[in-house]
Formats: sequence, structure tokens, C-alpha cells
Amino acid sequence: MKDLVYKVALTKIPLVGAVTAKNLVSYCGGVREIFEANKNQLTKIPGIGEQIARNVLHQNVLEEAEREIEYLEQHGIQPLFYLDKNYPQRLRPFADAPVMLYYKGTANLNHHRTIGIVGTRTPSPHGLKICEELVEGFLPYKPIIVSGLAYGIDIAAHRKCMEKGMETVAVLGHGLSRIYPQQHLKTAMEMTEQGGLLTEFASHVGPERENFPMRNRIVAGMCDAVVVVETATRGGSIITAQQANGYNRDVFAVPGRIKDKFSQGCHFLIKNNMASLVESAGDVAKVLRWPEKDEEKNGKSAQPALFYELTEPEKTIVDILQQAEEIGVDQLSYQSKISNSELASLLLNLEFKGLVRSLPGKRYVLC
Repeated sequence: MKDLVYKVALTKIPLVGAVTAKNLVSYCGGVREIFEANKNQLTKIPGIGEQIARNVLHQNVLEEAEREIEYLEQHGIQPLFYLDKNYPQRLRPFADAPVMLYYKGTANLNHHRTIGIVGTRTPSPHGLKICEELVEGFLPYKPIIVSGLAYGIDIAAHRKCMEKGMETVAVLGHGLSRIYPQQHLKTAMEMTEQGGLLTEFASHVGPERENFPMRNRIVAGMCDAVVVVETATRGGSIITAQQANGYNRDVFAVPGRIKDKFSQGCHFLIKNNMASLVESAGDVAKVLRWPEKDEEKNGKSAQPALFYELTEPEKTIVDILQQAEEIGVDQLSYQSKISNSELASLLLNLEFKGLVRSLPGKRYVLC
């Protein structure tokens, strides 16, 4: 509990963003140690000047953090620190990934398949139809669908998931003490039992304009791929697609009629090699190398390993993968006690042997 106070407090220090916060944790050796350091120790840390050091030493943030934690406990909200196991591991490697996320829901944020669906707030009837068809097309593959709860394509994707019994997560541009837009409150509350609501913002933070581009990077980072249904050449969907490209995620865009305003953004992404043209969920599944119709191999017992002589480190990796549907490279390194550099070589060898398959976001599964 006490460590959580320090973790939450870290996010409330003025002028301390994600990069600076992680830098402080790294140099001080932990979150509590940041608040136990003196000014002289803090100012020796690269990037930490006099002003930030003074802000760190301003202990009011601990009181604010305690009030925040009270709210979280009262409303069943789960805090996810960037070093926690339940933090979205696909998102974690990026320097600008939030230090803390707040989550209310039931879905596993490290589910083995996660797709973002985004688009305009004012879609055409055709765009809405395509969005719903895409969601239905993903049903056999059982991914989590992530979007932003906004008007238009976002809410259409969420509602179609709810209708079809699929898990869906909304990433919000405000704290969890409210829902924006208010008209989507009923859907949002239902999603907490069939997916979830996720945000980096403390409970009291409102839906300010500048929050939504920040929200988009979380959608981009926590998904295997992002599908853009309809968008103009400017707006949140284009930002999400650009961020997904920057995170080395696959991006897909649905083409439309060349004169339609909300096809122009999709065409821009396709023409500039920022997105692949997509006509169906199957197109996405093929690029991501998902088994057709989610035909998972039963009994992931790594029987192919019997045909190879494995080294002890390779056996360790295979044993860990047998216990997990999917695992990130950092967690695999931690569990196996194998350094990242050695692990990369071992995983490559196992891929050549057809025993291990790599997924987007430096995640691995047994074949």
C-alpha cells in the first residue's frame, strides 16, 4: 500500500512526465527512494534540474496520492504501474508509455490478440456497416477490440463487440470519475463486465482537448495492429495511425470512394505506405499470421521439441512458454534468468526450428 502511494505520487509531480519519471526510478533504484533522496542527489541525475528537484521534494503529492488511492479502492479501479505484470506489456517498451494506468474491467490487457479499430466521429452509413462487418469478421479469432469510446466508429465497434459477446476495451482521455461523452455511459458501464475502461489520467481529470492525442498513443501501443475505417486527412485516427507506425505496429485502412471526405484519410495512409489496404478481418489475420478461424493447436506440449536436441537454456524457454499463452521478452528474461542479449539468440534459434513464433510487440508463443 505504501509503495502504491509513492507510485501514484510520482505521476503528480509537476514537470515530471513519463520519460523523466522512469529516469528517476532508474537512477534512484525505486519509487520510494525518489522521495527519500535529497536535493543534491536529485540534481545529479541527468535531466533533473533545480526546479524538478524542488517539485519532487514538495510532499503535497503524497497527500494527493493517498486521496487518489481512496477513490480507486472505493470504485474498484486497478492501478497499473509500468513495472507491474498486469501493465500492458506491448505498450511498456516505449519511452512515452504512461508510468501509471488506471483500469476498471475484466479483460486481460495482455491478451494474445489485440486489435485497435478507429475512425471518424461522423461516419457514413457505409462506414458503420464496414466497421460492424470487421468486428464480426474478427469473432472467430477472439481478439480484444480496443477503441476510444468516441462518437462514430469507436462506439460502433464497442457496441458490436458487446452484441457479439467479444471483449472490448475503451481508452479514455479523462479520469474514471466520469464518462465522456455522457451518451455512452450505459455502454461504458456494460464494458466493465465484458472488457474494460483504461486511462492514464487521475480520477478528477476532465476530458480536455489535449488529452485525446495522448490517449491515441495508448491505443496504438497496446495493440498488435490498428484498423482505420473512415477518416479525413487530419484528426485523431490519422494521429493514431502515425503513432502505430512509429511503434512498428501494422496499420490497415479501409478504402472508399475517392471523392468522399472520410475516405481521403484512408487513401492518404495507403498511398504513402503508412497502411495496408484492408477489405476484411481475414486480411488482418493473414498479415498477423493468426491461425485460420482460430484453430489453436491443442495441448501446447511442444511435441516438435522431441525431434530436436535442445540446450538447457532452450528447454527452460520452452517450459516457460508451455505455461503461458503468450509472453513478452522482458517477462521471459525475468522468469528464465537469461539476459536479453542471450535470449534474443536463443529465441531466433527456436524460431528456425519451428518451435517458437514471434508476435508483434516482442512477444512469443509456442508453435
